[in-house]
Amino acid sequence: MSFNSLKPKIETILANKNRNNEQLLTEVCELLQSNIEYYDWVGFYFANEAEKTLHLKAFAGEATDHTVIPFGKGICGQVAVSNSNFVVPDVKAQDNYIACSINVKSEIVIPLFKNGKNIGQIDIDSHVADPFSEEDERFLEWVNQVVAEKL
Repeated sequence: MSFNSLKPKIETILANKNRNNEQLLTEVCELLQSNIEYYDWVGFYFANEAEKTLHLKAFAGEATDHTVIPFGKGICGQVAVSNSNFVVPDVKAQDNYIACSINVKSEIVIPLFKNGKNIGQIDIDSHVADPFSEEDERFLEWVNQVVAEKL
């Protein structure tokens, strides 16, 4: 399914007033994971500024032990500090990578901003080497923008 065809589905999910934010985010994760063949794990982490940690709030895919990540650690932790997109074509080439599954070959993490502040991120793991393009980045930036408007 194309990114453009997913956009109205994401907007519909986020417009549902009968679900809490965590349920809505889980639905967005499930939609992305089940409709983009190389999105094998999709999750939203949110920052706890006082503790300098990220906390997993919603995901689709295999369960992970990495529900709390310190700022600076792993790809997600680096994005919490850098405030920049991070595309990793080959996770084995990263010194500061936290392995979630032996099947993960690549990762993309896009920060989520609310009122100009990095409050979290969307994290995608893929079992395919180097599948992420600039189109993925722009789409996931859009996802985070509509999620931030909902929060």
